[in-house]
Amino acid sequence: MAPASVPTVTLNNGVQIPQLGFGVFQVPDDRTTAAVSAALETGYRSIDTAAIYGNESGVGRALAESGLPREDLFVTTKLWNSDQGHDTTLRAFDSSLAKLGLDYVDLYLIHWPAPGRDLYRESWRALERLTQEGRARAVGVSNFQSAHLERLLEGATLTPAVNQIELHPGLPQAELRAFHAERKIATEAWSPLAQGAVLDHPVIGALAARYGKSPAQIVLRWHLQLGNVVIPKSVTPARIRENFDVFDFELTADEMRALAALDRDQRTGPHPDELN
Repeated sequence: MAPASVPTVTLNNGVQIPQLGFGVFQVPDDRTTAAVSAALETGYRSIDTAAIYGNESGVGRALAESGLPREDLFVTTKLWNSDQGHDTTLRAFDSSLAKLGLDYVDLYLIHWPAPGRDLYRESWRALERLTQEGRARAVGVSNFQSAHLERLLEGATLTPAVNQIELHPGLPQAELRAFHAERKIATEAWSPLAQGAVLDHPVIGALAARYGKSPAQIVLRWHLQLGNVVIPKSVTPARIRENFDVFDFELTADEMRALAALDRDQRTGPHPDELN
């Protein structure tokens, strides 16, 4: 599945996801192919996109040009809020699949709960159908709070394999991670570096100096040791390689606690209760 250096997380349906992947949020489509190609050359095998990013076609081009076997790749995309609902979800999935140039995705997520629309349970029924048809190997959600998850699970036949949430030292989401662990939902972190906002913290800087690593590498290592799936994003080949070079050191328990203590409940993105 992934190069030997990247551990995998086994999802609740037995599918394995590389613990370190590559995200393309805010990457323009015309720059996405080069960025994903650089990531694949570095050794990443998990690529995370979304319909709303407008770059699924760019991802698809990079995958096709890589020459890598499809079974060695793990591709995630997401359903946008305006497409929620049973039938509209199925149509949106078909559109994403066509743009990616694939026969199936490895993971399909409801991008936001959009509680004001109150359609995520209908959307979830469509995702369950996609797994039955073999067109999504696993399905999950993104940005769901515990209350959204509890409501989703009422009457659901599948438990989400993943909840992809904003998560970084400034927002470690300990309670939600515990909720996931109880229900065997994998935690995946977007904005894992808080869009750079945490990287100049003196605690992180001191650890970077101690290990001869960059602040970003320290934070990514923290995620991996927590058990999170993590998807850093960059368009710079040197940074893409640097973010991958996080498997040759280990933080101590005290250092992990010091990073968790940076919790400021600070979000870089919207609150899940408010985006519809």
